[in-house]
Amino acid sequence: MSHKTAQDSSLNLIQTLAEMTSGSLVETHISWVLLTGQFAYKIKKPVNFGFLDFSTLEKRHFYCNEELRLNQRLTPDLYLAVIPITGTPDAPKLGGEGVAIEYAVKMIQFPLGQLLSECAQNRQLKTDHIDQLVDIVSHFHDTNAQMEENAQFGDSADIRHWFTENFDHIRPLLNRDLQKQQLMDIQQWANNEWQKLAGLMQQRKQQGYVRECHGDLHLGNMTLINGKVTVFDCIEFNPMLRWIDVISEVAFLIIDLLHFAYPQYAYRFLNRYLQHTGDYQGLALLRYYLVYRALVRAKVALLHIKQQSDTKQTHCEYAVFADLAEQMTLPRSSILIITHGYSGSGKTTLSSQLAEKIGAVQIRSDIERKRLFGYRPNEESGSGINNGLYTQEANLKTYLHLKELAQGILEAGFPVIIDAAFLKSAQRELFRRLATDCGVRFHIINCQASNEALCQRIKQRQDDASEATAAVLHRQQQSAQSLSDQEQSAVISINTEKVTAVENLLDKFNRYLPHKTR
Repeated sequence: MSHKTAQDSSLNLIQTLAEMTSGSLVETHISWVLLTGQFAYKIKKPVNFGFLDFSTLEKRHFYCNEELRLNQRLTPDLYLAVIPITGTPDAPKLGGEGVAIEYAVKMIQFPLGQLLSECAQNRQLKTDHIDQLVDIVSHFHDTNAQMEENAQFGDSADIRHWFTENFDHIRPLLNRDLQKQQLMDIQQWANNEWQKLAGLMQQRKQQGYVRECHGDLHLGNMTLINGKVTVFDCIEFNPMLRWIDVISEVAFLIIDLLHFAYPQYAYRFLNRYLQHTGDYQGLALLRYYLVYRALVRAKVALLHIKQQSDTKQTHCEYAVFADLAEQMTLPRSSILIITHGYSGSGKTTLSSQLAEKIGAVQIRSDIERKRLFGYRPNEESGSGINNGLYTQEANLKTYLHLKELAQGILEAGFPVIIDAAFLKSAQRELFRRLATDCGVRFHIINCQASNEALCQRIKQRQDDASEATAAVLHRQQQSAQSLSDQEQSAVISINTEKVTAVENLLDKFNRYLPHKTR
């Protein structure tokens, strides 16, 4: 039986089921979804695209079970079971006894119109959605299966193969010389980057960063159910596309947020994910994966041409993602910023907001200090003034670690903001020299607030990595070393009690804004 005949036969069966259940059908290029009101039933098409093979009933049954297994890791309440479709093509039955003529994944039907891609399109995406995603994705990556070092997936050669496959699919579908040249330039960049990064890719597999991920982590596979972000539709059909470096998965969501013109949310997600996981090493690969993910979306747009009547819109969508891929290959102006100020002076809030707006990586010393000494971010260490995590030796070790992180981020091509008190001149000098060595500009953001505000902010802190108290603040005020005359040329002083504090800073850092995506 030909693929077309098999598809027609399966479609007739599905349409009959829809009539019998008074349901409606949603079709993708690989599945039909039967919506019945309370439940949704996903039936795989009998297709074979090479990277995906649903051509036999046995294979469709296997991949239905894989879809259930993989998605129950994230949404156990949404994915319920794999059920047989029994009876005959003219009188099919969902479930029941007898020989299965097809299989379906049974799911709870969630409300329509609540996909995060729809929220983004309608400018209704919120910071709370991003923060929920940080919690979901970081926990998922921490707990899902890791690839064994000698396993077949996740090698640098595999990564290059899937990147190159995009060019092989896209090139024959282009008819404009400028687009062909653009693709050629991107491929040249990709080849050069792979040569530089292949060793790190292999190293990260050995370190356990290649894991059984979602594989298709974009906003169209996320929805709101009672206000809660729910992630669904993992890649089940090809293990090579889900056994990937976790930073590749992060890149997929970031590129989608950039596509929808949410750059601040993209960097909000990135910074909070990194603060949860500590995977700053992955930033060296991020631009490579951003280009890869943008090209995947560009390729999919072109492959949809045969299924859509509006080819003009499809070509426009290709161009948007191709331009985004190209933009990710371009070097950015980089900068090293450190904060300066007492506990409660607003350093963390200010640097977080600034990082999101200029597309920088924010390193929080409170979090990294605890990670360095084996504590979780919000875990109490029991340390006091000049003991535990806050001895002179621990302080030196922490600032040297911050310097090492900052250097790696700068070398990866990202601006960096180090959120720490920097009350000692030697600490500040350490980072001034780093900026000089890396050939980037250096700034000190001097965060100022009244003593009343400092005390109030410290008192009101909850669920935060900082362990500062009023006694700590008093000790800082006694022992801090003032900014010297030589440092003043790098200093930008900001009163953090003013609501315009971030806007005032942006005037100084406009040149470091991330690439525009639309």
